[in-house]
Amino acid sequence: MERQAHFFFAISLPEEAKREVKKICSFVQQEFPFRRWVHYEDYHITLAFLGAASNDKLEEAKRIVKERLNGQKAFSLHINQLGVFGKEDTPRIFWADTAKEERLMMIRDIVFSACLQAGFELETRPFKPHITLARNWAGINLFQSSQLKNNNPFQNAHLSFQANEVVLYQTHLDQTPKYEKVASFPLLDENLF
Repeated sequence: MERQAHFFFAISLPEEAKREVKKICSFVQQEFPFRRWVHYEDYHITLAFLGAASNDKLEEAKRIVKERLNGQKAFSLHINQLGVFGKEDTPRIFWADTAKEERLMMIRDIVFSACLQAGFELETRPFKPHITLARNWAGINLFQSSQLKNNNPFQNAHLSFQANEVVLYQTHLDQTPKYEKVASFPLLDENLF
């Protein structure tokens, strides 16, 4: 049975930032043994997960997102720290977050409300912007949260990037990388103002 395609809106990372995050992940993989590491081309910050979607609803969401993002400026994000989601001793998701940025929260609110208006039912959990790096703890020992404080390569890397587009991605679970860009919504270059 073929799986239905899923869709989501996200902030994409520029190629240079993806490569820097990949380089850092190659160093931390020994310290943090997760079962599956995300392909670097798939790094992103999810704004709204749509799930399976009809073409009509997708087109409506794209139309509203494009309209509402018109005139919005690009902004800088700084990758801040490592963290996990799931059980404390066997986490499900290993991530890097970004330092708090009001523009990111505003763009997320714009995209989220546009998707609601297009008729999507969205998750109601509080928004926690992050870049998923790996999934499913596979260590022999239980995960210790103190490992995150002692081994945070992002703290010294001072890795910042320009968030300059919102992307609609389609998921292909049987491919690597597994996210395909199906629409792009550029943000205006902040240096032009």
